[in-house]
Amino acid sequence: MLTIQGTARRTCDGINRRRFIEIGALSTFGLSLGTQLAVESQAADGSGNRTRHHSPKSIIMIWQHGGPSQLDTFDMKPDAPAEVRGPYTPIASSLPGLNVSELCVEQAKVMDKCTVIRSFSHGNGDHWAAAHWMLTGRLGANGSDRAARQPSMGAVCSHLIGPRKAGSLSSVNINDGGFGFHGAAWLGVAHNPFRYGEYSYGNEAGRLPTGDHKSFSLQDGLSANRLMNRVALQKQFDRMRRRLDANATFDQLESVDQQALDIIMSGKTRAAFDLDQEDAGLRARYGEGWGEQALLARRLVEAGVRFVSLNTGYWDNHSNIKQALDSKMPMHDRAVGVLIQDLAERGMLEDTLVVSAGEFGRTPKINGNAGRDHWPQAQSILFAGGGYRHGQVIGATNDKAEHPISRKVGVEDFCAIVYRAMNLKPDDTVIDQSGRPVHLLPGGTVPREMI
Repeated sequence: MLTIQGTARRTCDGINRRRFIEIGALSTFGLSLGTQLAVESQAADGSGNRTRHHSPKSIIMIWQHGGPSQLDTFDMKPDAPAEVRGPYTPIASSLPGLNVSELCVEQAKVMDKCTVIRSFSHGNGDHWAAAHWMLTGRLGANGSDRAARQPSMGAVCSHLIGPRKAGSLSSVNINDGGFGFHGAAWLGVAHNPFRYGEYSYGNEAGRLPTGDHKSFSLQDGLSANRLMNRVALQKQFDRMRRRLDANATFDQLESVDQQALDIIMSGKTRAAFDLDQEDAGLRARYGEGWGEQALLARRLVEAGVRFVSLNTGYWDNHSNIKQALDSKMPMHDRAVGVLIQDLAERGMLEDTLVVSAGEFGRTPKINGNAGRDHWPQAQSILFAGGGYRHGQVIGATNDKAEHPISRKVGVEDFCAIVYRAMNLKPDDTVIDQSGRPVHLLPGGTVPREMI
């Protein structure tokens, strides 16, 4: 966790400067942050030209980076040869006619509240490029080409809509993964997600900000009134600073500082991160690890966060897929299934779109290492809530789950589903780094069955 930069000297009112305020990498009011942001961020759009949208809804994106197997989850082929159907037995779900893997016990209970798209398909088998495409709606970037990165859907929602409640965060990324871009790119650092959790695959969301509920606190007896006096003084410094530096990072920094101040003063987001406040029985239902983080996602939505992305696992199982899925699928299953049930019980599901997806599916035939390889031609994606019609399966694949045979759904359609839940359309615009308006998506249509 980063804290305010400075020496250990005390301020004129006796407060240790090193303990002035903790707010993760937000580093509110830290004059050294401008340099940090300039290094760590893409060029920010300083025009401030945007049309504000409104929506009562939030998104929880369960991102299965690496690519989950359609044949071992929601598109089982029990009559196929053993090397295709895999090691698992189908079980009935709460949606008549939809059988799911025996590992998906909790998700099976809520399928009547879900839509499974079995006919999702695209043509890119590169982890990073496909994940960037899925999460931004734009193809072209790869893991090493930072200049080609486009704003993620979470960043666009932050830019065009902002948090669902004042004093909350616009977006939070839990367990940033190596295959997927959750950052803001040229929309600027103010729209990067707040990062939380384990980061074993580096920094794909952007480094600003990070922390936990302990980050959002006033230190050493610093009262709200005394803080506000400092805010007024800091604003004078900010005005002078902007006269000296035309870099748009300062505009972004001011926005980030305001987010930090709102969070500190309201306390709602800080409390959301404290899972000790949650009922012990419900915490046990979710389970540890990803389940506990799914519970955190629900609490963040309650606190007014607009877009939460939770990365579960590493689903790139080129070998020993049964051993891998036996270990991690039950945790993922509880995270998703219990989350959907919990949201429904609290009357929150209609206003919360839950998505579970990865960048592509897996090969229909198990390989010589008892694993499945990359297969972008077919993937099953799960949706729940968000104001859509559910209790259905859309599309179908052939007898080996190789490719769609009806109702093919593509990447832009996937993004259009997410955006429509936010009252956004593919032809809505943002101002890019060159000052030109660009559509959110090149195209895309929400499947009519969901509307």
